[in-house]
Amino acid sequence: MLRNLLIGLVLAGFVFIFYNLYTTYEPKTELTGIAAHYAENGALEVGAANLVTAVVVTYRGFDTLGEITILFLTASIIAFFLKLNKEDEDKIIIHRGTSELLITASQILIPMIMLFGAYVFMNGHLTPGGGFQGGAIIASAVALSIMANPNRQINHNVIIWVESISGVSFVLLGVLGIFLAGGFLDNKIIGLGEFGTLFSAGAIPIIYSFVGLKVGAEISNILNKYQKSQKES
Repeated sequence: MLRNLLIGLVLAGFVFIFYNLYTTYEPKTELTGIAAHYAENGALEVGAANLVTAVVVTYRGFDTLGEITILFLTASIIAFFLKLNKEDEDKIIIHRGTSELLITASQILIPMIMLFGAYVFMNGHLTPGGGFQGGAIIASAVALSIMANPNRQINHNVIIWVESISGVSFVLLGVLGIFLAGGFLDNKIIGLGEFGTLFSAGAIPIIYSFVGLKVGAEISNILNKYQKSQKES
């Protein structure tokens, strides 16, 4: 009885809260403050047709650096807990076999998925997408490869090198923005180019390419570690 009473009170409280929100809600039809500045001046200042990308890569460059750092720490922690010795890594995964359809489809789709991922982060300044999305798409190709062949050997050294070079290059571009332009990750370290073309928006396509490669490498590293942790004798 007491339990039902408490549940009823909680539900009544939620009804009261949401009813007040519903009756007092006033939709905002105009941008205010910083949002208005981005909308009115973003395209002119950074030369990017995709304003979301412009904000994430330039105005909020430190936030993007923090997000990449968090992803790197996540991958490192997962790798630490899934770490295996050399003997365990060489063991074979026992599985029921992979269908011919999945194997054939993976051979066709994996190159296309990787190409599409590269397209997404290279055109992030023009269309919806960017480094994080493109990197995740590339990692999905790695996941498909593992599904098609659970015993596939992924070159860990290549992943580490791509991740390291991309991360260092991203930070160096950010620092160059301080010395050659107006601040960290300022894309005006090179010319803005012609608006709406591939080679436009200054350094944004280069920055997002490094972000995409780094994100793709980090997620692929997580998949690689998980794959090895599933091996059985």
